[in-house]
Amino acid sequence: MPLFDLPLSELESYSPEIPIPADLVPFWTETLAETRRHDLALDRTPYDNKLALIETEDLTYAGFGGTPVKAWLHRPAGVEGPLPTVVQYHGYSGGRGFPHATTTWAQAGYAHLVMDTRGQGWSAGGPSGTADWAPEAGVNHTPGFMTSGLSDPRHYYYRRVYADAVRLLDVALALPEVDASKIIVTGGSQGGGITIAAAALAALSDIPLVGAAPDVPFLCHIRRAVELTDRLPYAEITQYLAAWRDHAEQAYATLAYIDGAVLGRLATAPTLFSVALMDPICPPSTVFAAYHAYGADASDPVLDKEIRVYGHNGHEGGGPYQIDAQLDWFAERFASTS
Repeated sequence: MPLFDLPLSELESYSPEIPIPADLVPFWTETLAETRRHDLALDRTPYDNKLALIETEDLTYAGFGGTPVKAWLHRPAGVEGPLPTVVQYHGYSGGRGFPHATTTWAQAGYAHLVMDTRGQGWSAGGPSGTADWAPEAGVNHTPGFMTSGLSDPRHYYYRRVYADAVRLLDVALALPEVDASKIIVTGGSQGGGITIAAAALAALSDIPLVGAAPDVPFLCHIRRAVELTDRLPYAEITQYLAAWRDHAEQAYATLAYIDGAVLGRLATAPTLFSVALMDPICPPSTVFAAYHAYGADASDPVLDKEIRVYGHNGHEGGGPYQIDAQLDWFAERFASTS
């Protein structure tokens, strides 16, 4: 894939004005309050991950609407804690998968929570996943999740997913293995978009995070992404609006509530982004828009803010290079709270 977006010199200052819903904060405050009216209903079951150095538990907790959400808890074998903790979210079509597939942060010595994404997981397989119990999602949507419930932000799919993500932070705070003063959220692609949302909604909930690390994040500056790329999953929105031509205004109004370049303005945690300049799935201008907006509405400016740029990569981004950078960055953030 060649370079197709703005040149890097323009991306470094690309900070578009994106419409912000007037009720953005009340919408999410009420969403989280509604979610927390349900008991956390945390269930922990030891799980044989077939690994000698990592212990795993199969977690179930109540997410949006009180419906069950699955997660893994990994930690170094024989280590009780409390430990610095990494909470990880997955890319589109992914899920928690097999426990042995996601143990990097436990290998680094941390507690590691891995959230399943409701209704997804078809590219990951593994043990039982998480259903999306959502009759309110409506019937008019394309295959996939990008347009499920798109006619109303209260019924939109990612309202449920973002609430699940924050609820997993509530789980983290309830676990004796977790050092509540040392939590970082991270994820790539869709997981990157969820990471930005989790950081923003954690700030609304007064949940302390020492860092947020979104890689090549999806769900950012969404209208530009739809107009710039014909690749899935953004193309699901194009397909939907090509059929329901009169739904565009409402669709983009709904998407504004979950857009990382809007919601991320509320975040307060230090952040390490990544972007790939040949990424046809999450165009670089959409990532830079979210990066520049991140923390913009915080009472104190987010000064600890960095973006790693991979000039010749597509949606794989930095891959092992970015993980290497994260290993250093996470260790520094965890040490800074000692």
